Amino acid sequence: MAQQTETQTTQERITDSNGVAVESALVGDDLELSYPTSEETIVECARLDIPENAVTALVGPNGSGKSTLLKALSNHLEPDAGSVTIHGEDLDSFDRKELARELGVLSQENDSLGSITVEDLVYHGRYPHRGFFDGVSEADHRAVERALDLAGIDHIRDAELGQLSGGQKQLAWIAMVLAQDTDVLLLDEPTTFLDVHHQFRVLETIRQLNEEKGVTVAVILHDISQAARFADYLVAMHDGELYDWGPPADVVTEQLLADVFGVEATVRYEPELQVLPKRALPDR
Repeated sequence: MAQQTETQTTQERITDSNGVAVESALVGDDLELSYPTSEETIVECARLDIPENAVTALVGPNGSGKSTLLKALSNHLEPDAGSVTIHGEDLDSFDRKELARELGVLSQENDSLGSITVEDLVYHGRYPHRGFFDGVSEADHRAVERALDLAGIDHIRDAELGQLSGGQKQLAWIAMVLAQDTDVLLLDEPTTFLDVHHQFRVLETIRQLNEEKGVTVAVILHDISQAARFADYLVAMHDGELYDWGPPADVVTEQLLADVFGVEATVRYEPELQVLPKRALPDR
């Protein structure tokens, strides 16, 4: 049973470690989401806040509505009801280029561009900052070099995407989004296809961007242990609703793991939060 009553007033619960209220970069209000091919509502959400200058991880099993919710937050899916705002402005008030200067998005549905080089792909991330007839500026060069370095792919900058492994392609797309140099990033499963080393590289990069540049991040992660370690806040989803929301130490419980993920697990909170799965629970 989703704990919707717990999450309807998340804006009243957002505080930092000193108890000071934190502003929200993105807010979804009274959202009802579906796809044109579906006759039923997939996600219902009374209120969702993505806190400013923080990392928020969306977690939940496949089909729980995480990607659908992220599409609404990025203006790639128009809500059937409700609204989404960024820094207090409705998403619909921005044209595509204006929004791309505010919001960087990595989806799971990237176009296949096999013949383009990694460096050229990353330069595509600079399009919101250039006019139609503008050439590449020094600021563009700096942003691309920084993105290639952060993603750890400078050594394959001249390679074509079609020559790369799935993990390398993923890092190239991540670098393109980083090159947009936005204050808000939405990332849909950025660690997909990556080995453990590169998963941590991506998560550490996200953390670095947040701590050094104040970038606000909402990221979908499958590994709840990683999410609990790297995120300031968790949004746990189940059957298209918010099950719970808040700091990882408040959200990650043995009951949540049973209700949302269908596993029996032990949760340890000291010296740091750890999730120790034991077995899959019987299907209900």
